[in-house]
Amino acid sequence: MRGDAMTGPRSPAEARVSSLVLLELAATASTSANGMVALALPWLVLERTGSPSDAGLVSAASTLPLLASALFAGTIVDLFGRRRTAVGSDLLSAVSVAAVPLVDAAFGFSLWWLAALAILGSVFDLSGITARKAMLPTAAARAGWRLEKANGVHESAKGFALMAGPGLASLMIGFGGATAPLWGAAALSLLATLVQAGLRLPFSAPVAELSDGSSWRAVGRGAAEGLRTVWNDRLLRVVGLLGSLLFMIYLPISGIVLPAYFHEQGTPQRLGLLTVTMTVGGIVGALVYGFQGHRLPKRALFTATMLTGSAGLFAMSWLPPYPLLLCGAVVVGFAYGPISPLMNLATQLRSTERTRGRVMGIMTSCGYAAGPVGFLAGGPLVERLGPGPSFVLLASLLCVLVTGASLLPGLREFDSLSDAPPPAVARTGPGATG
Repeated sequence: MRGDAMTGPRSPAEARVSSLVLLELAATASTSANGMVALALPWLVLERTGSPSDAGLVSAASTLPLLASALFAGTIVDLFGRRRTAVGSDLLSAVSVAAVPLVDAAFGFSLWWLAALAILGSVFDLSGITARKAMLPTAAARAGWRLEKANGVHESAKGFALMAGPGLASLMIGFGGATAPLWGAAALSLLATLVQAGLRLPFSAPVAELSDGSSWRAVGRGAAEGLRTVWNDRLLRVVGLLGSLLFMIYLPISGIVLPAYFHEQGTPQRLGLLTVTMTVGGIVGALVYGFQGHRLPKRALFTATMLTGSAGLFAMSWLPPYPLLLCGAVVVGFAYGPISPLMNLATQLRSTERTRGRVMGIMTSCGYAAGPVGFLAGGPLVERLGPGPSFVLLASLLCVLVTGASLLPGLREFDSLSDAPPPAVARTGPGATG
């Protein structure tokens, strides 16, 4: 056993937990970097061109690869291995983000160069996210953590990173200009790369049958198998469709309706506080689930959180006085906090080590594919009806859909998921250093 000159040898328990800590550190750094880039790139464009349309073009360029890779992200994980995919994704992000200020300094500002680098940096982002989620059960098993606890901590860390990344980027823009957060994001992506390069977990190597033959055929074959697995599993099919509907309706509310309303009011700071309040509520909800969720029936918890969150949004849609809006944001955030950990748990327990990357990729892609559809519909809706009526319409639709979905028999299979702690994972095994 390796030791440290200052602190002595690590105990077996510390060694087992370290993989989970490193995985969460990498996930937090990577997600924070993406949040910084999402704010910094359009800000840079606005600073150089003053054109919101150009800023929108660059933002679209950074999200387009997420749609293009939605079906294949998980297959890439199984084809190249979980650790290698995570390392490669963050290394590519670090290089492409650092290239933006370098190209700008060497050749001057170019919108098309910027869009190309944005595409390059995000093309494997979804695969990196899927790879870390696929490694989470193994890391949790080594640490002796229940999957509920690991998923709750993982999603709360993601929520913190999505809040901290843009906030840090704003501060760096104020002190160092538009390119400062790009250097910060590159450093965080490089940190995630180095941390993940040191991870040694079983089942991280490429899946053998996908490594044989043509890579393109393997990608197509793996994506088809992942889709079949999700569609043929009643629980995953219902949870995936519900997740897609939630993202499709919720994202236009948070990204279009609320900004339009507070823009009309001339109070952007209120929008910021409302968003932070909802995010903090989600972080707390995910953490509470992580530590107490194993004590509760999963189907009842999933339906209760969906119904409560949707009812909270419906109450908010009538745009009551601002203090009541903040109270509604707390309820919605806290209620929705356990949903992603529960979806992760269902995916992890209804897939095998051989298929986990592909199945996790399809389930993770549900929200990424549905979100842009909601944005495309939400913009014209707000222009035609205004933010208030649009909010009521979208929240009402979500309540009806969630209420109907809560009665579907497929959700009963939530209660068949094992409550037992994850089994011990051997220190050696197939793909231990993949």
